[in-house]
Amino acid sequence: MTDARLYHDLAQYWPLISEPEEYAEAAGIIRATLREKLGDGPRALLDLGVGGGHLLSHLTADFDAAGVDLSAEMLAQSRALNPTVEHHIGDMRSIRLDRKFDAVLIHDAILYLLSEADLRSTLQTAKAHLRPGGVLIMCPDWFREYFPDGFVSHRTRRRGDTSLTYIEYVYDPDPADTTVQTIMFFVIRDGGEVRVEQDTHTLGVFEKQTWLALTEEAGFTVETRPYVKADYGQMVTMIVGVRDSSL
Repeated sequence: MTDARLYHDLAQYWPLISEPEEYAEAAGIIRATLREKLGDGPRALLDLGVGGGHLLSHLTADFDAAGVDLSAEMLAQSRALNPTVEHHIGDMRSIRLDRKFDAVLIHDAILYLLSEADLRSTLQTAKAHLRPGGVLIMCPDWFREYFPDGFVSHRTRRRGDTSLTYIEYVYDPDPADTTVQTIMFFVIRDGGEVRVEQDTHTLGVFEKQTWLALTEEAGFTVETRPYVKADYGQMVTMIVGVRDSSL
């Protein structure tokens, strides 16, 4: 789905770009939603697009978890952070594990779905791994009608002798399609050496009604809830689907 450098040769810098502690509030909202829908007791959770496992690290005490990602480099980071989690390399649009779960979580990796066909395939993956009555949570950063064209963010983090300044520019070169672009710049200072790296990501953007309609079409009862975006602290919208117990 993506060959972005952030998930390959620049993956070692992920903990500086987005620290695990930033995900605590977001994880709390997800945990409370799952407990409300599923009740107390031991539950199994599948994280599709787990990345470096920063969000999942706040949920492993409450759930028997498994994670899926396309990037071997990011999975290595998640394994180190979440040693009790079962990890798999795979594409969220097509992977099939021989296991059922009470919940499926797709955090901001959902942004890498670029077409309605991608969304449909991923929803079928979620459904295939959920028990009847299981819960799907998806956390897109934006809907088409609220897309912040020209959005810029930046931050600087230090760890030991390494300092990283991260600059992100998000824009929509063609409002007629379902994709937008993110350009990322990394100013990396290792000791006395400074270098600048660039990375470009193509992301999907869809109208809110498209999300809701496709989730319902896949066999879920769907609702939306407010949710805090982990790395920026902004309020966005979480999509919550309950798998129809008759399907």
